[in-house]
Formats: sequence, C-alpha cells, structure tokens
Amino acid sequence: MRNFIVLAALFALSAATQVSYDGYQVVTIKVDDATKLDLLFQWQDHGIDFWDNMNALGRPVRVMIPPSLLDEFPAFLRENEISYELTIPNVETVFQEERRVQMQRRARALMNRGTSRSTTDFSYYWQTEEIHSYLRALAADYPNLVTLDQAGTSYEGREILVIRISNSGFDGSKPKIFIDATIHAREWIAPMAAMYLIHELVVHSNENADLLDCDWIIIPLANPDGYQFSHDSNRMWRKTRSVNPGSTCMGVDGNRNYRFNWGYAGISTNPCSDIYLGPEPHSEVEVQAVSNELTKEAAGVKLYLSFHSFGDWLLFPWGYDRIYHDNRDQLYDLGHLVADEIYYTHGRRYTVGNSAILLYPAAGASDDYAAAEHNIDLSYTVELTGGGSTGFDLPPDQIIPVSGEMFTGMRAYARYIAQNY
Repeated sequence: MRNFIVLAALFALSAATQVSYDGYQVVTIKVDDATKLDLLFQWQDHGIDFWDNMNALGRPVRVMIPPSLLDEFPAFLRENEISYELTIPNVETVFQEERRVQMQRRARALMNRGTSRSTTDFSYYWQTEEIHSYLRALAADYPNLVTLDQAGTSYEGREILVIRISNSGFDGSKPKIFIDATIHAREWIAPMAAMYLIHELVVHSNENADLLDCDWIIIPLANPDGYQFSHDSNRMWRKTRSVNPGSTCMGVDGNRNYRFNWGYAGISTNPCSDIYLGPEPHSEVEVQAVSNELTKEAAGVKLYLSFHSFGDWLLFPWGYDRIYHDNRDQLYDLGHLVADEIYYTHGRRYTVGNSAILLYPAAGASDDYAAAEHNIDLSYTVELTGGGSTGFDLPPDQIIPVSGEMFTGMRAYARYIAQNY
C-alpha cells in the first residue's frame, strides 16, 4: 500500500509538470492530389503535427492542431478542398487517461516486484532507468550469453547502452543482426518491443535456440533523454534534447541527422520543427553512438533494423528520394517472408516497400545510412503497430501482443539470415 501511495503522489506531481495539450485537436484528413500533399507537408514547420505517415493519397491521415491554428489550418483545408473530420476534440484528455493507467500498472508491478533488482513486467511502459537496470541485470546473470557496453553518452549525460547476445562469444562464425530503437522519443512501443526481444533471446535462450544461429547487437534506447522527457514532461516529444544555438527550441530529429544525403528532402531547417535535421550531419551524440557501434560491427552485419512506431510497415531504402535500392528484389522478398509469418501466425498484415515511395521522402534516416555507408544490403525501418486514440498511446495491455508479433517477425528474419549467410 505504501508503494502505491508514493507512486500516486508522484503521478500527481508528474501530471502537474506535464506540458498540457488542453485545447489541441486532432482531425483526420484525406488527400487525393500530390500537389495538395506537398502543401500539407509545409505545415510541419508551423506547428501542425502529422501522426500518420505522409502517404496521404487515398489514406486517412491524423494531424494535431495547436489552439493557435484552430482557425487558420481548417480554413486552409477548406480553401484547398481537402476533406477532414474532427477525431479528438481535446488531446489532453487522452494523455490524462494514459498517465492514469500507466501509474496504476507501474504501482502494481512495483508491489509485485518486491526486492527484485529488475523488472520483467511487460504490463506497462518502462522508463529509462528501468530499461538500463534490466540490461545490467541480464549481463550479471547471463555472462556467457550477454555483454553490455556503453555505446555513448546522451546530451544530458545518460548512458546509451548496447547489448550483445551470442552463445559463441562473437567468434566471427555467425552473421550479425544489428537493431536500434527509440531514436524518436514518443514511440514508446519501440523500446518495449526491443526489450521483449532481448528478454526472449536471453532468458528463454533454450526455447529460442534457433535465433541464436545469429549474433545480435541491440541498442534499445538510442535517445534516452527524449524518451525520459516524454515520460516526465511532454508526451509528444520526438527529438533529442540538445540545445540549438540562437533558438529557444530544443532538439534534433535523429532520423534526419544521418549523413547520407543529409538535407536532401523531407526535412526542416527550422529548429522548432519535429523534423529539424540539425546544424550538421551527425551533430547529435545519440546518432554518433549508433553510428560508431554500427561502424565497429558492420563487416559482419547482414541485417540492420530500426524500430519505430507506428504503422505496420517494413520499409527499406531509399528514403531520401523515390528511388529503388539495387537490392530491391531481395528486400521485397525477405520483407514479404517476414510479413507473411506475422500474418499467418497472428493475423496482422504488415506492408512492405520502399519508404519514399510508400510514404514520403525523408533524407538522413538510419536505414539509408546503414545501406549506403556500410553496404548492408538488408536494411529496414520497422514501423510497429500503433493504437489508442493517437496511435502513440498504444494501450499497455497491447505491449505483449505487439511485441510478440514482432518477435515472430524477428524469428523469420533470423532464420533467413542464418540460412543464407
């Protein structure tokens, strides 16, 4: 009871310090013209937050409108004959409910945990130190399987941890799979899916011995500052937390900051934008940490994956422009193999394709960088399933189902890599 009371008090304090989204609205729009789509994209520099991926042609796209634009943006939609409907009248009510559920589940987990040094409770979204604590516990308990290193230090001084999982001591006899997650802070299912995968690979290594025909390098929390900030202060925070000289707006979109064709398309030079590319390529220490680890391991890496949410997509290069990678056929074939495995096991259909063609050009992304600079022919961005009212507020009771579905996909990926490399 005492733990519950303490957490309830912390919840009340946290709610009081959270950025309020009172008065923010979400509308769902549909666009059937590419010129109108380009006009819409320009609003990202002016405070409109696109929640669904921007392949708006014929598909519904949800956008969040701040109170200051509640007259101007709908007027723009009407003037351009873009249909829309109100989806969420007040976004703050959604996040209040999410905080309430998160607090209750975290309190219950804390009481059940007792004196245990780590959590394996996937009923709620873990915060940064819980993720790090569990990684350290695995390294201590499974020294013959796990090596834990610090890939770097975040802007605010947090560790960026990389876990290596191998039952052969990384002796070079097996192909490697490299995964990073959570460069975008608000995508809470991404680190949880990565931690679920790590848990299954390590704690249930006997049952999942086939996956250990590959060696794994995983950075589950590439942007710990932004992720913790999204828990503590601003649920919709996406970027890093670095200071932008000359601007009151903080942070850089880490997935626009990689140097391959940096700044080519689908970016913003406005530091206040959620897709701000940064002052220069690899300006963010978080991007440097992932890049350094990938560079260190690249010779043996046969598959690169970056976990994001949301959208049920398996996307491959190129993302900087509507151009196919030379390895298009294999990328399609493997993607469909994975998508089919998920569908026939769980009933959820992931869509496979080129990211710029399916969605929208976006330069400076990690999958392009892995493919171009490290010649990793099998490179994907994994957009995990969303849910709830916003897509980002996937209910915590969906953590295990969504993570389990992707674990099925990881088994298909690993089987293919082991058999072919």
